[in-house]
Amino acid sequence: MTRLFSLAALAVTSALVLAACGGSGTSSSSGSASTPSYGAAKPSTSNTSNSSGAASVGTKTSSLGTFLVDGNGRALYLWDADHGSKSTCAGACAQAWPPVTTTGTPKASGAVKASLLGTTKRADGSLEVTYAGHPLYTFAGDTQPGQTTGEGSNGFGAPWWVVTPAGKALQN
Repeated sequence: MTRLFSLAALAVTSALVLAACGGSGTSSSSGSASTPSYGAAKPSTSNTSNSSGAASVGTKTSSLGTFLVDGNGRALYLWDADHGSKSTCAGACAQAWPPVTTTGTPKASGAVKASLLGTTKRADGSLEVTYAGHPLYTFAGDTQPGQTTGEGSNGFGAPWWVVTPAGKALQN
């Protein structure tokens, strides 16, 4: 029984790694928006809304520097393949890098500048949170609040970077 469980765990881990390292997806994201739970497979969108339906964006400081986090403390990333505020991460990409979605006006806390927060409409009609014009994402490989394991990853053909309060890529 233990061997069967180990094989199942290995298969799930392998699938996540392949999704994070695979080619770019071309289908649109169609998952439901819900608050992700750490360590579990993530839906295709990451809704970090508070009770008003608005996503919350704050900051965290670590040895990496100060960067944006969602309402659950998860690091927020930008993708070099996105140009302007239009998200180009869908399908398998959005499974590995769930877009941060909202149903209201995003809320700023910490060192986040409210004037840099915005939204963009995704192909599935959901609203993705933007910061300084960059669509924001979490990373399925980050299993704890404040983790930045996706920093510098080249998944889906372009680098992913955590975002500074100035709206720039934190490249270390």
